[in-house]
Amino acid sequence: MYPNLITLVLFCIAAGFTPGPNNILGSYQGFNFGIKKSLPLIIGVTFGYTFLLIVLAAGLIVIFKTYPLLQIVLKICGSIFLIYLAYKIAFQNKIEKRSVTNPVNFFDTFTFQFINPKGVIIGITTISTFVETGSNYLLHSFIVIGVSSCVAVTSITSWCLLGKFLRRFATNEKFIRIFNYVMSCLLIVCVIMFYI
Repeated sequence: MYPNLITLVLFCIAAGFTPGPNNILGSYQGFNFGIKKSLPLIIGVTFGYTFLLIVLAAGLIVIFKTYPLLQIVLKICGSIFLIYLAYKIAFQNKIEKRSVTNPVNFFDTFTFQFINPKGVIIGITTISTFVETGSNYLLHSFIVIGVSSCVAVTSITSWCLLGKFLRRFATNEKFIRIFNYVMSCLLIVCVIMFYI
């Protein structure tokens, strides 16, 4: 079978449940729009991250190791996108007066996984650490991708539920505005952390 299953599960839980762009967006979505309207985000993150791992296992990891500049370019693109999302979240209250719409959708979150600095770094680490080259490469890839996908869907759903739970304490417009500003600031902190 797979000898490093417990280590893999613990690594995926630590990587998946710690605060990051996806999780902060998940709690924001759950807080402002509820779980039902957060489903496109949950599905987008899950399938996007799974597809990223498939692409990495299929050979993209060799390109990243050969051309490390590509990782830097992706990190910069991801940072710009996160700053844009932070802006949309911070000023959502003013937008909401005109029309209440989700700031992200399935396509946004699916494609974001390929420029999400945390996701790309964790994906590269996961595939290079837990998938052994050789005769078991395909089997190990399936197991690693399967475990990672299960943790990804559990993690993003949990963060959306956390946001939905915090909504119970939102008794006025000021609380909602402060929550959105905090989520926006946390996204900016994530961007800063990528470069420290």
